[in-house]
Amino acid sequence: MLELAILGLLQETPMHGYELRKELVTKLGTFRAAISYGTLYPTLKRLQTAGWITESASDPSIIPPMTSKRGRVVYKITAEGKERFADMLAQAGPETYDDAGFGVHFAFFARTDQATRLRILEGRRRRIEERREGLREVVSRAAERLDSYTLELQRHGLDAAEREVRWLEELIANERSGLTPNAPENGETLEPPETPATPETPPSDPPERSS
Repeated sequence: MLELAILGLLQETPMHGYELRKELVTKLGTFRAAISYGTLYPTLKRLQTAGWITESASDPSIIPPMTSKRGRVVYKITAEGKERFADMLAQAGPETYDDAGFGVHFAFFARTDQATRLRILEGRRRRIEERREGLREVVSRAAERLDSYTLELQRHGLDAAEREVRWLEELIANERSGLTPNAPENGETLEPPETPATPETPPSDPPERSS
C-alpha cells in the first residue's frame, strides 16, 4: 500500500525523499502510518527498478532542513508508473477492506471511479460489521470474566465500530446519490472515525547517510 501512496503523491508533483515522507505522514497519519526512511527508500528503489519512477538531481542549493545530500534527489513518476497507479486504484479486493489498505485507497478516492469506490466502501462496511458483531459477543458473553479495564476497552472498540458503520453507510448513500462528502471548514481535513489500535511506539528514523 505504500507503493500506491507514493505513486499517488508523485503524480501530483515530483518530490525528494524528505518531502515524500512528510506528505505521506500528513496524508496517511489518520491510519497510523509509521513511515521511516528505512522503509521509504527501499520502496523507492523497488519502484525505480520496476520503471515506475525515476530520479534526477535538483538544485543543490535547495536542501530541506535536517537532511543530507540525499535531499537533492528528486523522484518523478513515469508514464508506466501512472498506468500502475491507475491499475492499483481500480483494485477492490479483500486487502482494500482492511485498516491500512482501506486508509490508503480512501486517501485517493477523488481519483477513483464511482463503481470502485462503492465496492470498497461496501466491502469495508461488511468487514467492520463483522468486527462489531464479534465485539458485541465478547461484551455480552464474557463481561463477567473480564476485568473492568479490559471490558472498557472492548466497549470502546464496539462504540468505534458502530460509529464507523454509520459513517460508511452515509458515504455509500452519498455515492449512490452522486453526492460527495461535505467540504471541510476552516482548513479541516475529512477523516473517517478512528479504529482503536494497540498503543505502540513507532520505529525511530535511522540517521541520514551522506551520499
